[in-house]
Amino acid sequence: MRRRHVAPLAATVLAMSAVLASASTASAYPADKSSVLSSWTQTSSTSYNAWNSARLNQGAWAAYGFDWSTDYCSTSPDNPWGFPFKLACARHDFGYRNYKAAGTFSANKSRIDSAFYADLKRVCSNYSGASRVACDSTAWTYYHAVDIFGLKGADVAAKDRAGAN
Repeated sequence: MRRRHVAPLAATVLAMSAVLASASTASAYPADKSSVLSSWTQTSSTSYNAWNSARLNQGAWAAYGFDWSTDYCSTSPDNPWGFPFKLACARHDFGYRNYKAAGTFSANKSRIDSAFYADLKRVCSNYSGASRVACDSTAWTYYHAVDIFGLKGADVAAKDRAGAN
């Protein structure tokens, strides 16, 4: 009697494993470049971690033609007062450059800036006391700089790149 239940259960487990394996493989590299770009420019730490993993393995994403170039925090310090903002700035540049290239920058700027602020706040969450207050204040300043001046800076950078060609 026990044997009658084992075979269907084993078949179900194997079928589910096959479905889950193919689903995870399929979703690891979506065919749609805009979907990948969107998934890497959200405010969550999962989005940040996925972008950073891809940044460290850019060759695997070469077919998408992403622009990975960065000037980090532009004319602002990359690590103000020792707070490591450099990678948050790199992801912000990634969003700006790739959405500009896609022609959808204006529709996505607010989210890219919000993701930048979320990344900065995650950096600051590693501090406490006066250091945390100083980090949070600096993060707020960096966020407002890109919120207010980011469009102008992105346009200047695009013109600079176009002039270099």
